[in-house]
Amino acid sequence: MTEEQWDKKLKIHTTGRLDSHADQYRYPYEPTPYVVLERLAESGYLKKENILIDYGCGKGRVGLFLHHTIGCETIGLEYDASIFQQAEENKSSAARSRGVTFYHADAAEFPVLKADCFYFFNPFSVEILKSVMGRIMESYYENPRKLRLFFYYPNDAYLVYLMTMYALHFVEEIDCRDLFPGKDDRERILIFELN
Repeated sequence: MTEEQWDKKLKIHTTGRLDSHADQYRYPYEPTPYVVLERLAESGYLKKENILIDYGCGKGRVGLFLHHTIGCETIGLEYDASIFQQAEENKSSAARSRGVTFYHADAAEFPVLKADCFYFFNPFSVEILKSVMGRIMESYYENPRKLRLFFYYPNDAYLVYLMTMYALHFVEEIDCRDLFPGKDDRERILIFELN
């Protein structure tokens, strides 16, 4: 299905890029392509019993799609108030949204709660990522459990930082290069675990 067909099926509006409040620390809204989300959903790494936090959820595509296709609970965090409002509107109109929650929040300050999966599509700078990873590590030590982190289209700064985290273990990559022209090496989802 095309981007527009998926949006129509889910009864949401998530296409288009928004740069309204982007700066050197928080990056523009650009939705993860549905073909990438389909590949993630088919990978078997997410199950109905998982709880996923989508950092920089934008208009809510990732959470609404994964809840619709897998049935997992999803939590979306969005810093930009106007984009967060669009996520809330999408939740209200969505075909299925009972297990989806959005928060207008600063990712660096948000408690991880009971989540066990985390999704990142380069939503913010590595400086903010370090704070977020600190929160994830705190949650892990307070309540030890298997935690799985998904990094789509990772930038170099993220990769350098992630490879220095001793407790984080690289599991696999979901190759998405064949989904787009040009064979861009960043078209992949890197999967890490804490356990």
